[in-house]
Amino acid sequence: MAGASIETTLELWASSLRDVKVRIRPLFGQERVAASAGRFLDGLLGNEPRKTGWMRAEAAGDPGPWRQQAILGRGRWNADALRDIVRDYALETLADEDAVLVIDETGFLKQGKASCGVARQYTGSAGKITNCQIGVFASYVSRHGHGFIDRALYLPQAWTDDPARMRAAHVPDDLRFATKPQIARRMIACAITAKVPFSFVAADSVYGTGEIEAALRKAGKGYVLGVAANHVFRSWGKKQLVGGTAAKIVQNLPKNAWRRLSAGEGTKGPRLHNWAYLELADLDAGEYNNALRPSSPHGAPRARP
Repeated sequence: MAGASIETTLELWASSLRDVKVRIRPLFGQERVAASAGRFLDGLLGNEPRKTGWMRAEAAGDPGPWRQQAILGRGRWNADALRDIVRDYALETLADEDAVLVIDETGFLKQGKASCGVARQYTGSAGKITNCQIGVFASYVSRHGHGFIDRALYLPQAWTDDPARMRAAHVPDDLRFATKPQIARRMIACAITAKVPFSFVAADSVYGTGEIEAALRKAGKGYVLGVAANHVFRSWGKKQLVGGTAAKIVQNLPKNAWRRLSAGEGTKGPRLHNWAYLELADLDAGEYNNALRPSSPHGAPRARP
């Protein structure tokens, strides 16, 4: 905050944190539980390098971790309602009609087998198959900034096919296996239902095209979705016919089709990639919704380092 004193800045932060605690208060039936939730939030924002139950309790002045552990375990409150509060709070500052909804996942490395959803699976945070949990996240990105507005834990079939293990981890009885693209589609549908303003969805090749692409077309939203190198494209209604796998199409493009652009600053400077664009078809955006514009180009952008 330019020009503000440290004392003024700290007071604004403290005032904002008090406001957040007031917003989440209705989620908790008892005042003492709401107070524990507030101290839990304080602990998460603290400067302890590891946010264990004991460390959070010590920072909060509690004799032990039981009160804060109860928030995540025995406490009964609606996590999706908290998600909605966080989303609405973020949109007060970040909302923009040209915003992008970014879907991505990350892994949380684990040692044991009891943590909900833990399994040997690939995670980009480790760059290999390892013992971890996987979370799928939706981030709202606009010219004003960015923030997370949705989340879901991915449960492998080794978990959902084992009722005893699910019960031991207190997983709701009605939860069934869902692929990561299915989780992403639910998040997109949730954002649209909540009238979150955005123009595009961006996601990597884990989420492909398929059902997500169809859902976004139906909603009149743009999208930039990664695909695997063996994904097959076919153009139609165009003078220049395009066909084959993504890898083959890229290999056959002339050098002058490429433009070198930066994807932003990284730890080692600009993240430069070569981009090319091929238009495959003119899609009728009004196919599902007459209020949408008559047509929009359907293209196959390509990027390579």
